[in-house]
Amino acid sequence: MTVDRLAPEAISPSVGASDAASDAASDAASASARALTGKRRIAFASFVDENYLPGFLALLRSLALTNPKVCEDFLVLHDGLRPSSVARIRALHPRIELRRVDAARYDTYAKGDQDNYLVRKAYFILDVFRIRDYDTVITLDTDMVVLGDLSELLTLREGLAAVPQFFYGQHKLNSGLLVIQREYLTDEFCARIDATGRSGDYELDKHDQGILNAVLDGDFRRLDNRYNFVKRRLSGDQPVPDDTAILHFTGRHKPWLGGEAGYAQAEERWREFEMSDNEFRAAYVQRSGGSGNAHHDLLVHYGTPHVHRTGEVDTARRLALAHIGAGEFQQAVDILESVRIPVDSAWPHEVYGHALMSVSRYDEAEAQLLLATAAPNRAATAFSRLAQIAWVHGDDATAHAYATDGLTVDPSHRSARLMRLRTAGSVPGPREGSADEQLAHVAFYMPQQGNAGDKLLPESVRLTFGPDTGARRWHSVHAHRLFDEAALERVNARRGLVIGGGGLFIPDTAPNGNSAWQWNVPDAHLNRIDVPIMVYAVGFNAFDGQSYRAERFNSSLRQLVERSSFFGLRNHGSIAKVRALLPDSLHDRVRFQPCPTTVTRQLVEGWTDPASREDTILINAAYDRAGLRFGHDYAHFLAEMAKAVRGLGAYAEVQCVAHSLDDEKIAFDLRREHGISLPVIPMYDFENDEIRDTYARTKLVIGARGHAGMIPFGCGTPIISLISHPKMAYFLADIERPEWGVSVHEKNLGSLLVERAADLLSDHAATVADVHGRQQELWKITEANAADLRVILGSPVR
Repeated sequence: MTVDRLAPEAISPSVGASDAASDAASDAASASARALTGKRRIAFASFVDENYLPGFLALLRSLALTNPKVCEDFLVLHDGLRPSSVARIRALHPRIELRRVDAARYDTYAKGDQDNYLVRKAYFILDVFRIRDYDTVITLDTDMVVLGDLSELLTLREGLAAVPQFFYGQHKLNSGLLVIQREYLTDEFCARIDATGRSGDYELDKHDQGILNAVLDGDFRRLDNRYNFVKRRLSGDQPVPDDTAILHFTGRHKPWLGGEAGYAQAEERWREFEMSDNEFRAAYVQRSGGSGNAHHDLLVHYGTPHVHRTGEVDTARRLALAHIGAGEFQQAVDILESVRIPVDSAWPHEVYGHALMSVSRYDEAEAQLLLATAAPNRAATAFSRLAQIAWVHGDDATAHAYATDGLTVDPSHRSARLMRLRTAGSVPGPREGSADEQLAHVAFYMPQQGNAGDKLLPESVRLTFGPDTGARRWHSVHAHRLFDEAALERVNARRGLVIGGGGLFIPDTAPNGNSAWQWNVPDAHLNRIDVPIMVYAVGFNAFDGQSYRAERFNSSLRQLVERSSFFGLRNHGSIAKVRALLPDSLHDRVRFQPCPTTVTRQLVEGWTDPASREDTILINAAYDRAGLRFGHDYAHFLAEMAKAVRGLGAYAEVQCVAHSLDDEKIAFDLRREHGISLPVIPMYDFENDEIRDTYARTKLVIGARGHAGMIPFGCGTPIISLISHPKMAYFLADIERPEWGVSVHEKNLGSLLVERAADLLSDHAATVADVHGRQQELWKITEANAADLRVILGSPVR
């Protein structure tokens, strides 16, 4: 039976049903997130059979060893593989997906002997054009090995690219390597392939793609021959050129079958990748050594069995750091628990301490970090983490002492410096009012030079309950500090507890083992809160590619919803995500409460819109979790932003607005790579009124942070969102203006930004009026929720 789309095969029987369901849910969530962010999905693909399995295994090893930071899905097209062969393939790559081709599809127009692998491969690789769930597919033959960097291929975004044939000139493409973009992965193109195949108007031999060459008739993007360097170029036992990225052993004489006379040096290169699984894992760990030189999935897949076999402490440390970077804190603990760390190995102790504190095993973490302080090169970081543990437990004096110790070792250590400032205690806090007049407020209270959006949020939340946002009416509870018995007692003495706003539902900001989200609250203490709990404008902030510690987070979330008198999330996307994690009986408790920053004009007493605006356009970019935001497209994003800045300059002065220090990177990169200089506004140093004033006085904000859209919108300023996170699309959907967002992966990002900015600026007064109208709809919801809160609290809210 002919099908239009290759279907992935079932999950291996060794995977349990619950794991399969979890994987399916995760895949669905990722697909949904990609649809919102526009993030490109890339895959490698090969046609594999039993005879060429040794070549494919060598290909997989070569890809990992020469490109240790590259880990895309690898689609294995086949017409029947033994289970043992599948197991060998899966052992060499963490993201293998088997897809069975339909051999009968090509019977109607087959030429030659279909038992001949070269002929079968030429037909069956055409099934790659039936793939519909990827934006870019890169085919690799099983008689290839990768010798160099493939990053250029991963950044290609247009057309169908291949290396021209060596023997037949520029008209035909060479078999083996194709870089295929979505415009070719269509039913229409497959129909052209089928029509050409049935017509018989093509040639098929060991040197060409036959049908595909006939369909394309030379219309493909030419790649340098180093990406498909055919063995025949090396006749006479010539050495492989140093710049060869992919070496292709065309012809019938394959290295694993004994090779061919006259190509000894080429075959030596292939044999570099003929090794056992244990040898390969050890080689990967060795070659990818160094910070950031390995892809998380590859390092975990190869490094975990390597550590279990060898007990190598340094590899265990690298694995733990990879797990920590991905928010997999328990896995980091597990891998370091599996090895014996020498007392004088400071770095593993420091990483182990980091992992332990991230799962709230604080006493054990402290012991490990104290061992790490013995080494000068790790001491400052270890002291900084010790200060963090003390601060989490409310011990500012000890935290201050540890931070000072860290600065003594390294006066430039930023985390130690910020913790020392936070715990200095030189300025007494405002005097709190009477407990029975106060609301407790759990929030992320941003320290010095922190994210400007998070700095503004606590005050914005409080403004929705009334104009008094100070200590007379509010008792502050920092979300990241352990909610212990003393904190519980203080909260229960207040009128109620407000939790929010901001993206508190995120797994890797201030990780803890008590809740697995930002509020460090044990279940036992959560369930003993006896005043009304109001969750207000919280967001589900996981990036595309992030996951929570499901069991711990789900349990904490469910108990929080059960205990809450009001549970409001700041966008309908977060509502859908949270409801999916709750039993049906709790769905109705989850309601929409817009982020209060989006209704700033309604909240700030005495607000007046600016009589005139500065002739500026503010641009913001975000770089936290840059790999999840940009994938392989950062260079493209930067080039397109350079085009946008040049085009936008015709309408107003373009400036960079930095919510955090890292946001200044776009200004540095634009100057270094494209010769563009932008003034930088250091909003991370601003007070709240200055943040609002800056955004109210500009004409347009183009921002990559959620609050680089929501805050200016709340101040009445038009926005365009640079979407690299689902939450930005969620907000635009809520205000029914999806056209105010553009994906950072958009092919024509620069021109599209200029076009949309021009539309918004052409009648600026009408655009501002539209912003006000959209804001008014959010205000109506906020007012309706305030009426419910008045009933809950038995007293006025605004």
